[in-house]
Amino acid sequence: MALAQQGRNVSESTNDIGAQFYATKLGVYDEMVAKEHKVLPYWERFMDSLATLGRGQLELRRREAQRLLRENGVTYNVYGDAQKLTRPWRLDPIPLLLGSEDWLPIEAGLKQRAELLNLILKDIYGKQHLLKKGLLPSELVLAHDGFLHPCVGALSQLQRELIVYSANLARGHNGRMLVLDDRTQAPSGAGYALENRTVMTRVLPDIFRETQVNRLSGFFRALRKGLADIAPHNKEDPRIVILTPGSLNETYFEHAYLSSYLGFSLVQGDDLTVRDGRVWLKSLDGLQPVDVILRRVDDSFCDPLELRSASRLGVAGLLEAVRRNNVAIANPLGSSILENPGLLPFLPKLSRYFLNEELLLPSIATWWCGQRLERDFVLQNLGRLVIKPINRSSGNNALFGALLSANEKELLRSAITAKPHCYVGQEHVDFSTVPSFVDHHIEPRFSVLRSFIVAGSDDYHVMPGGLTRIARQQDDFIVSNQAGGISKDTWVLTNEPDKHTSLWFQPGQDGILSADIEPLTSRTANNLFWVGRYLERIKAATRLMRMTLLKLAEARELDDPLDSQSLNVLLNALTQVTGTYPGFVSSDASLLKDPQPELLALAKNSNRSGTLATNIQAFAQTAFSIRDVWSQDTWRCVDNIQRRWQQRVVNNHCDLEQLQKSLDDLITGFVAFIGLTTESMTREAGWLMLDSGRRLEHALALISLLRATVVQRHEAALQNQLLEAVLMSTDSLSIYRRRYRAFIKLPMVLDLLLMDEAHPRSLAYQLRQLSDHIAALPGERGNRQLSEEERLILKAYTDLRLIKIPELLKADDDAGIYTELENVLSAMTEQLWRLYEVLAQAYFSHSEMPQLITPTHAEDEL
Repeated sequence: MALAQQGRNVSESTNDIGAQFYATKLGVYDEMVAKEHKVLPYWERFMDSLATLGRGQLELRRREAQRLLRENGVTYNVYGDAQKLTRPWRLDPIPLLLGSEDWLPIEAGLKQRAELLNLILKDIYGKQHLLKKGLLPSELVLAHDGFLHPCVGALSQLQRELIVYSANLARGHNGRMLVLDDRTQAPSGAGYALENRTVMTRVLPDIFRETQVNRLSGFFRALRKGLADIAPHNKEDPRIVILTPGSLNETYFEHAYLSSYLGFSLVQGDDLTVRDGRVWLKSLDGLQPVDVILRRVDDSFCDPLELRSASRLGVAGLLEAVRRNNVAIANPLGSSILENPGLLPFLPKLSRYFLNEELLLPSIATWWCGQRLERDFVLQNLGRLVIKPINRSSGNNALFGALLSANEKELLRSAITAKPHCYVGQEHVDFSTVPSFVDHHIEPRFSVLRSFIVAGSDDYHVMPGGLTRIARQQDDFIVSNQAGGISKDTWVLTNEPDKHTSLWFQPGQDGILSADIEPLTSRTANNLFWVGRYLERIKAATRLMRMTLLKLAEARELDDPLDSQSLNVLLNALTQVTGTYPGFVSSDASLLKDPQPELLALAKNSNRSGTLATNIQAFAQTAFSIRDVWSQDTWRCVDNIQRRWQQRVVNNHCDLEQLQKSLDDLITGFVAFIGLTTESMTREAGWLMLDSGRRLEHALALISLLRATVVQRHEAALQNQLLEAVLMSTDSLSIYRRRYRAFIKLPMVLDLLLMDEAHPRSLAYQLRQLSDHIAALPGERGNRQLSEEERLILKAYTDLRLIKIPELLKADDDAGIYTELENVLSAMTEQLWRLYEVLAQAYFSHSEMPQLITPTHAEDEL
């Protein structure tokens, strides 16, 4: 095989993706070509396999990977992104390959570094020998935002307090691996690495199998065991939760993904409370004890009582529960002190002090400006260094001296001189490049590898591989996802095939275990309830809009005054059912003459309450906030519903004919979602909440439709048209014909839609289901009085059953409406809204209603 040529142009042939066509960068170490300028054997075999596929097939595999990631809901949230909050996760189809001989010293260095940082953490929050002996300058530690004085003495005296650790690694120009920085308070990326691996085994199955890659399941088994081992109580079966800032956090997908994969409850701060020095999970079944918290919230935000008082993400009293050794937190509060880049130049000396060993993995050359000689060196070499503040916060980023103007350098020089202990200077290193598939060609991109380590009872365990990120542009060093970087899977090769072992395989456990029903938090219950409400809200509006568009087409084609009158009533009903006032009920007659702009606005406008676009967005975001409760197929359905409506309607100049087709597809999508939840959700509290939300909203929407159409008295011909439209928009026309075999009459329509418990579209059916669900919800059992919610649903159901249809149709000649029918429907609406208020107070009292925008905080950017 020919040597990869320096700077050679890539051929335009369809198969120019082998190693012989790869053009490396001058003076830069490349992972495939290595320092001898010869393609490594395992890379050569891998690239030959890609060459067999061909460029076109590799592009198809790349697209397939993106499709799988999108359908799986893999996103990385980006604050301040003008396009949208969620950014699809991007995966390059060419992994980073590391041979076993190359990986072993990296693994050993990571274990050693984790042990060292663990000892530093224990000393800083324990006896503080490092400060007392001058091994660490006090300004470096005490002036850092990550040092939390209330946490001193709060460690639990475990052998390894640093449970989860991550390091960003890159090779220098000489091929030696360097540590760029450490992540210790809430390291992100392990879940993304696992998802990348899952997708790669789907899109390149044969190559993956032939390449003999180390699997990742062993690391996640070690993670589950490591978290269980630190439980202070209930060690045989500890309750472990993942604490997330919420669905708008940058890496929320990973929080939900790990929760589902590891079998831990995903909670927010409001889901937890501290009572009598213990942490409890608020659930519909009452308070449940929590033993271990895997936190993804920054440590200073975790306890508003003792740390950051303005935080709404934590749990008041959490630190006191830690002091009493009643809960274990991974990682301990205050561990962000280890992310201080000013520590890097002191690690070699501390390694000799604690371990009596030389540091195996060197850090990137760093000069802390709190020391006079180092400060002078940095100030004299601003143009050649990367300047970083020691405190990592939003908008407080690294500055490349070579890119600064003379004035910017002077401002930076003044800032360093004023507070030298707050800055470090680091060597500007050309990272190694790795082959990447860009625009149908294989090109080099600078790369950074994020590794992951977890503590075990006897040692640290390193994920074989990790999350590799590459720069988007060829000469760019920025690889973060915030800046549009692209991820790669990382393949650590073995000499023999690595046998696949499930995360849940446990040798020797063949007996039958009792099932453990996971408690449903009030927040999750609230969101499930609102997913059901949004679903029925959208369905009702969609069916009525679809009927209205049909009537509009008839009115334009036939030019019949009766059709126009019927259309006007339906347009008014559409405004009332969706709540998009003033809409068609306004005094502006032009809207009725030309309804197309308003109809399109009801479908497309995502900034207006009540529109289909707004409700679909709310449905998807509320479903995403409880991503961990859905099956994979169910989530794909949610993604398809939102994405297709966005692409075909909101972002497209569609007309009414195209809108009609999109409405049909929308109904099909929601029918699929209902079918999937019906088939995949166990009939426990979560299902009861989801279906209760559906039943309540269905009842309210049906009542609203009837009040807007049949309550008003019309002449016989117009009433017949409206009754047919009502039956069609409630999907009840065929059952009406089978049931009554007669012309459409108002008494029979009301009997079917109000009273028929066998008809799943009727009001009686919704109330009956609600009554059964409320009776089955968790609560006190035994000889007792009915709860308030049981009283309300019983009264509503009884009032409906006592109705006599003929008495509802006594006309009020003065008002022109069926007054008794209006009174009954109006009273029923008030009862149902009161029922919601009582349910919210009983089950969602500490939860907030789902919002499209809520404040959150990022624990660790990728």
